[in-house]
Amino acid sequence: MKSPARRVLVGQILGREDATPLGFWVAVHGDAYLQLDDVVLVKTCLPDGRTIHLYGIVDLVRARHEGTQFDSDVFLVTDGVLPATVSMAARVAVTRVDPEVFVPPRPGESVFLAIEERDAALFFDAMVRRIPLGIGRDELPIYGNADFLDGTRGAHVNISGVSGVATKTSYATFLLYNLFHSDCLGERALNSRAVIFNVKGEDLLFLDQPNARLEADAREIYGALGLEAAPFQSVRFCAPVRAGGGPALPDTGNRMQGVTAFYWTLREFARERFLRFLFADADSESEHLSSLIERVAAQLAEAARSETAGGAAGAGTDADPWIKIGARRVTSLPALAELVREIAELEDLRGRDGGAVVELQGIDRHRWFGSAAPGTLSAFLRRLESAAARVGHLVRGERAAEAADHRIDLARAQVTVVDLHNLHERAQRFVVGVILKRLFEDKEERGSRDPLTFIVLDELNKYAPREGWSPIKEILLDIAERGRSLGIVLIGAQQTASEVERRIVANSSFRVVGRLDAAEAARDEYGFLGAARPRAAILKPGTMIVLQPEIPLPLHVRFPFPAWATRPGEVASAAGAPGELSSLYERLER
Repeated sequence: MKSPARRVLVGQILGREDATPLGFWVAVHGDAYLQLDDVVLVKTCLPDGRTIHLYGIVDLVRARHEGTQFDSDVFLVTDGVLPATVSMAARVAVTRVDPEVFVPPRPGESVFLAIEERDAALFFDAMVRRIPLGIGRDELPIYGNADFLDGTRGAHVNISGVSGVATKTSYATFLLYNLFHSDCLGERALNSRAVIFNVKGEDLLFLDQPNARLEADAREIYGALGLEAAPFQSVRFCAPVRAGGGPALPDTGNRMQGVTAFYWTLREFARERFLRFLFADADSESEHLSSLIERVAAQLAEAARSETAGGAAGAGTDADPWIKIGARRVTSLPALAELVREIAELEDLRGRDGGAVVELQGIDRHRWFGSAAPGTLSAFLRRLESAAARVGHLVRGERAAEAADHRIDLARAQVTVVDLHNLHERAQRFVVGVILKRLFEDKEERGSRDPLTFIVLDELNKYAPREGWSPIKEILLDIAERGRSLGIVLIGAQQTASEVERRIVANSSFRVVGRLDAAEAARDEYGFLGAARPRAAILKPGTMIVLQPEIPLPLHVRFPFPAWATRPGEVASAAGAPGELSSLYERLER
């Protein structure tokens, strides 16, 4: 790492360009240079003798020939025929004025690299609790104010970038690691929790394993940031139960060891009104369909009331996974969808199937469906049956609940990874919706911000799209707008922020950008990038542009290669040899 040097004179305020209190140009000395993201200092004197310090960041650098008139003159200058000099200049955007007397610097005043004053220039000196965000181009740490991450003064992070290049998930987990392993949260870090939804491959199923590919330069960056280069220490992995019944085995890939299979009982599904999350992809859902979903959910919740809670005789207890509707015991989600259709067609059944009518005796069709129009009812039934086929294996009613191991309990580890990558998109929405609902309701019941809970969710545009409505979008909006007061922090990521609900992005204290598509970068959502907008299209993996509330300009940061494995081939054995543990997982899978 580069060691700090004393103050270095790099140039003087340019006289041919306007200098303002918010920006100015620097003529760079021939024996010096300025590059993008350099932090500079100018001292200007007032008539009353006071000295004003203007700090700024270089956001543009240019070079040109002076003494030439035509483009082709460059060849004559190169050949020594035409005399000319090379002029180097840099544009500086002001970040801080101390004291706050907003006057422009005078032409000719000296400009220095702000090395010892760097923390003051970037407001790091005013951050009581700092979280490392990465290192700058000067190879010194870049910090964020933890007050704007844990809800003290703000919350939430939004990350945008091209899939596979922007390393959005890697940066999200890097931030999470810093929160838990630096001192920015203090004693609260011990009780803080995180849930990470893994939607792409097995990248996040090895957070507890050291990365065999971690090299010395990456370890050096961790050290410079005051962090240990190590995997996450307290992690629990949860994967959906395999379809087909039988033992509750996790449906994952290479990793089988230490993974808990999760599912919900049919009684939980009915009692907690999870029905609406089967319709979470209905972004253009009508008011009539929404009303019908809530009406049916209310009837299922009533059927799920146990005998001990005052339900009907034979309704079962809370330990029973099935529910009873009429005289029929329902033991699966597809069977429930079939029964709901029978209730909808009850009048037709009376003339065709006497047995079905007997089982459904006493059921009031109007209480279930009201006066729903035939088209609305038909759309509801079609979607319910389609969802039951995709989600049915996640809702079990055939046997009593197996202890508590099938539940996703965030209190059992500091980080809980919920693997979704093998699920159909509709099932992914269901799982995300159910977990967020339970988490938000639990926080509301507690009425306390502690313990802090961080949610890492990729593909945010799928769950909270800009257009339309869905129950998951409703919960995410609540988290974005009220989560700060409840101790819930959303770290959301997506390829295109322009397709995400505006209020969610607007409520994010930290805005992070990796490599962007040029057309996406031109959208209004990235106006905060300012002069850095063109750079977003050429960022390399492992580099991000970060905007935070206290610093008026976005900062370019580089973060190290993950110290935890991100795929089976990166897993290091106890002896340090990569691949041995992943081979074991492969043999177990076979």
